[in-house]
Amino acid sequence: MPTPMEQLIEYIEYILTPSTPVFVVGALIVVLVPIIVHIFVTQSTPYTSLPSVVLVGPPGAGKTALLTLLERGDAAISTHTSQVPQSIELTVSVDQHLSFREAVKDDAPGEHKKFLLVDTPGHGKLRNFAMDSLVAREGLKGIVFMLDAATLDENLAATANYLYEVLLALQKRVSSVKTSKTPSAINVLIAANKSDLFTALPATLVKSNLEAELGRIRKSRSKGLLASGVGIDDVDNGENDDWLGEYGSEKFTFGQMQEFNLEVDIVGGSVTEGKVDKWWHWVSERL
Repeated sequence: MPTPMEQLIEYIEYILTPSTPVFVVGALIVVLVPIIVHIFVTQSTPYTSLPSVVLVGPPGAGKTALLTLLERGDAAISTHTSQVPQSIELTVSVDQHLSFREAVKDDAPGEHKKFLLVDTPGHGKLRNFAMDSLVAREGLKGIVFMLDAATLDENLAATANYLYEVLLALQKRVSSVKTSKTPSAINVLIAANKSDLFTALPATLVKSNLEAELGRIRKSRSKGLLASGVGIDDVDNGENDDWLGEYGSEKFTFGQMQEFNLEVDIVGGSVTEGKVDKWWHWVSERL
């Protein structure tokens, strides 16, 4: 009877000797082991999708500068116009008394939450990135529409047209839901940047000027629809998908967006001066 050592040697020689059974077993091991490991890892690792806040707005408004400030804590770092979306992961403390510099610290008091801040290009030819995020992004908690309050008078039409598209996309997102369940609110913060400059409009004037211009835009689009051959009865019956806010109202106000579960706030601030705490608190309240 062979000894255990002789049996081991015989077994090793059998494995090392080329044969069909050996090749079959080896191939199964090579194929099956990675699959089993992958299944085990994916089932044991809890993947979660972080909530997100998206930065939109015309070019030069300060979106990328704000992203850099919140990520690195330095407003003096030079930035350039974004060509593609970029995201950073931030941690926020829900303590509303803390500044953004205090809230991002690991030892900040209170509950902490992680979220993605997404910067989108403001150039007209690249705004599809922003619009896609508004429609398809899961876990979207808020929109920060940044504008330059110091040059709003001269750029009012272009800024309001972009804002109209953003609000209309969010309105359609709510209106397209066919179930009885009300979709979660996606609030909008209009961040009036560069409020430290002498020519900057205060938040109240930013609000009134934008409301007036948005009202003109929707009236113009309604007339354009009629001119294209759509009957007045069709327009009156709500066939105008480009109508923003309360249908048929004479004047537009941001309060009309509440009908679509949308809250719009206008808050001044300054990225270069580091005065962004009110915006930061707004974001933390929505997470």
